[in-house]
Amino acid sequence: MEHYSMNLTLQIWRQKNSLDKGDFETYEIKDISSEMSFLEMIDVLNEKLINEGKDAIAFDHDCREGICGACSMHINGRPHGPWHATTVCQLHMRAFKNGETIVVEPWRSKAFPVIKDLVVDRSSFDRIIQAGGYISVNTGNAVDANAIPINKDNADDSFAAASCIGCGACVAACKNSSAMLFLAAKVSHLALLPQGKPERKARALNMVAQMDKEGFGSCTFTGACEAVCPKEISITNISRLNKEYFGAGLSIDKQ
Repeated sequence: MEHYSMNLTLQIWRQKNSLDKGDFETYEIKDISSEMSFLEMIDVLNEKLINEGKDAIAFDHDCREGICGACSMHINGRPHGPWHATTVCQLHMRAFKNGETIVVEPWRSKAFPVIKDLVVDRSSFDRIIQAGGYISVNTGNAVDANAIPINKDNADDSFAAASCIGCGACVAACKNSSAMLFLAAKVSHLALLPQGKPERKARALNMVAQMDKEGFGSCTFTGACEAVCPKEISITNISRLNKEYFGAGLSIDKQ
């Protein structure tokens, strides 16, 4: 693949903390390799800012391999940028044109308050998982993998749901800032397995209650979440979550 250099204009959201109003600042950056990742490009810009005695742009990152979901930011109005099923760390500068203006901003959701610049607080996701995203286990040696037979379709669907990395792109894309796709993935991958059955009813009820408590919006099933998910989590999981939730509610009413 041909490598070439690019000159770009960046409009990046700068915000000192959650109380600061924040605004976009414009930066010109030159001689960026088309094969750099988007985060490497910001690294170059930050090095330039530091050398000029200015405050570097704060952004989240960890694995830089599309695994952790930390590199979450809006790029030109789309979570994680223009490439489908890609995190920001996997996005390369060849996705843009030489001379292009790129607008970068943090997730926009009441439940994801801005910490600084492009970094948001996603601990609300952690609290949702803590409300029920676990299974009962016995102490001792690990059970053999084939000790509990599992239908292959269920195993495949569970594995697909479990691939959610909790980045929050679904929330950022949703006009209601709903976390239903994230929650549905976490509920589904356990509900589909026999190991998840003991807490099945309480899990759906408690995790939905925590999601509402965190201030996420309601789901109107537009599919925007699925369209931007870097792991292509299916919205069929939302249907499964609804089934789990209503089933749990009905069983409690009968008790």
